[in-house]
Amino acid sequence: MSKKKKFILENVVIESYAAEGKCIARQDEKVIFVEGVVPGDVATIFVHKNKKDWAEAKVNAITTLSKNRVVPFCNHFGVCGGCKWQMLPYELQLSYKEQQVKDQLRRIGRVEAEESLPIKGCDTISHYRNKLEFTFSTKQYIAAEDLTGDVSFDKNVLGFHAPRLFDKVIDIDVCHLQNEPTNAIKNFIRAYALEYNLTFHDIRNHTGLLRNLIIRLSSLGEVMVNLVFGENDETAIQQVMQAVSQQFPTIASLNYTINLKMNDTIYDQDVICFAGSECINEKLEDFQFKISPKSFFQTNTKQAEELYRIVRQFADCQGHEILYDLYCGTGSIGIFLSKNVRKIIGVETVEDAINDAKENAALNHLDNTHFVAGDVIKICNQEFFNKNGKPDIVIIDPPRAGCHETLIQKLLELDVPRIVYVSCNPATQARDLALLSSKYAVTKSQAVDMFPQTHHVENVVQLNLK
Repeated sequence: MSKKKKFILENVVIESYAAEGKCIARQDEKVIFVEGVVPGDVATIFVHKNKKDWAEAKVNAITTLSKNRVVPFCNHFGVCGGCKWQMLPYELQLSYKEQQVKDQLRRIGRVEAEESLPIKGCDTISHYRNKLEFTFSTKQYIAAEDLTGDVSFDKNVLGFHAPRLFDKVIDIDVCHLQNEPTNAIKNFIRAYALEYNLTFHDIRNHTGLLRNLIIRLSSLGEVMVNLVFGENDETAIQQVMQAVSQQFPTIASLNYTINLKMNDTIYDQDVICFAGSECINEKLEDFQFKISPKSFFQTNTKQAEELYRIVRQFADCQGHEILYDLYCGTGSIGIFLSKNVRKIIGVETVEDAINDAKENAALNHLDNTHFVAGDVIKICNQEFFNKNGKPDIVIIDPPRAGCHETLIQKLLELDVPRIVYVSCNPATQARDLALLSSKYAVTKSQAVDMFPQTHHVENVVQLNLK
């Protein structure tokens, strides 16, 4: 294989799936991790990183399509980065995700579960999301093959950011990730804005009235809309909000936010309720949850139920236990398990999430929960455990970066009888399991597909004290 840092290889056979959406090819015994292909493809690839034992590449052209490919159902496939696996049959998607989890536990964590349960697939493989966020932009994305002298990037569009391009947005007509009336609301607002010459957000110059559109749907049929403005033009804001309210009178919670900051986050901004209620309602089994515009909630409601059922099964509570729910968010896991334990202690960094957790506990008439706001690694010291009781079971559901080593060390010191580790990143989960393996056996593992048509996968692991 060439010793050059960057070069092109032709007629490369894609052999197998690796992880994180990348596949494996080989050239002169060197492993090449390739983006944009599936096993069975034959492709021309551009090697952009070339190390001694491995390389990374992107696809330039596929010369022979894998027999495993199917026709994508979305017109935006190949441009939008949201559903990159539409060309794979769902059975293969599940197989590759399950393989990824097992490989990473074995290769990174040097662990293998005593019992690996089959991946829990999703009954609904499109229109499964309960939340979508769209971006207004003055710059449209144009594919390289469509770039000609008379094509301009200047266009007011509403859709998703193009992969790896912070200032270009793909104008989305129909998105298959969420049920109606999402597309109807999105397309109405765009048409209204164009008709009345409302300005769209210019990310480079930080100007423009319309900035973001966030739509939530609950499984109970309730709709929440939050329209985010980048300028405080009260007259224009009231006019567009009134137009949306009149066109879609069944919206349960219609809100707007004025965000003049450089970044798009609204967690530190005020959300103003224009019409309807400030929250919408959701249910997981018999448990009720209030969802506010800034609430975190699992974005696939039906599959969240399946995920939490697996957590409940792995926790195997008998009714007398003290259970700690670390990185608890709005308390949904703890609340879901509350009938089976004596006491729930939830810890989460985001104070708004803890306020939601307390409200959701009250909504479900629970008197055995205690939620605390603060950094998990700072709060979970010996004094905290002495005050609230030694844990019989700990649930950890950290962000993609995994657990801080300080928390891992504290769990090892406590000799917690059982830990259930929920992860959206099996690679960092595997790293943490390696650290816990000095005292814990990985007794069960089960992957859960929360996001069909993508390479993302959740994994739940049960650890028991040796």
